[in-house]
Amino acid sequence: MKLRVKFSKHGAIKFIGHLDVMRYFQKAIRRAGIDIAYTGGFSPHQIMSFAAPLGVGLESNGEYMDIEVNSLTSTQDTLDRLNQQMAEGIYVLEVKLLPDNAGNAMASVAAAKYTIRFREGYEPDFEYKTLLDEFYKQEEIVVTKKTKKSESTFDMKPFIYDCHIEEDGAISLTVDASSSGNIKPSLVIQAFYEKYGKSLNEIALMVTREETYTNIGDETQRNLVPLGAVGENF
Repeated sequence: MKLRVKFSKHGAIKFIGHLDVMRYFQKAIRRAGIDIAYTGGFSPHQIMSFAAPLGVGLESNGEYMDIEVNSLTSTQDTLDRLNQQMAEGIYVLEVKLLPDNAGNAMASVAAAKYTIRFREGYEPDFEYKTLLDEFYKQEEIVVTKKTKKSESTFDMKPFIYDCHIEEDGAISLTVDASSSGNIKPSLVIQAFYEKYGKSLNEIALMVTREETYTNIGDETQRNLVPLGAVGENF
């Protein structure tokens, strides 16, 4: 049976990298007594896959991982067992039983929603709340995306699904998070700053991933739903 686990990540643990979070859950699952399935061969490991890994320094209310189990009492029992083993900063929000034909978490990711705030002392020195809408309404947002091995210029606008100011002044941003797009919120804010001749300090942003989505629509009509929506309680 396949289970999809949603969890949050806050506080000092946001500085723990993805591989360490994976090892942490492997140990927590063993301590919780969950009947997780293992691969075969000479070096068996827990059958587990994570959705889009969260960058170091980012917090989240919408992280997901899939696990396979040999037996299941209930999804609520699994949630309770896991939370009894959680360290401060990580909390399991839901556990859902997936249908047999569900794709794994990583392959299912289509988009992610972020809340962006500015660290005290690093607030923009221009009227970003009124200019953000103008920025988003551009027909094109051409940026240069750099990786360790390459550099490419492309139009980012089709990969930004929503961008607006919340009532408390925070920026709400929903972007493509699939393997083919994978737009980082910092890239969008950097482009926003550059449009108005400003320079973004790399430590200015406090970013929280609010949700991770899959697309249950098609190529012509996008229909984003949370990754947990494709499962059910058991």
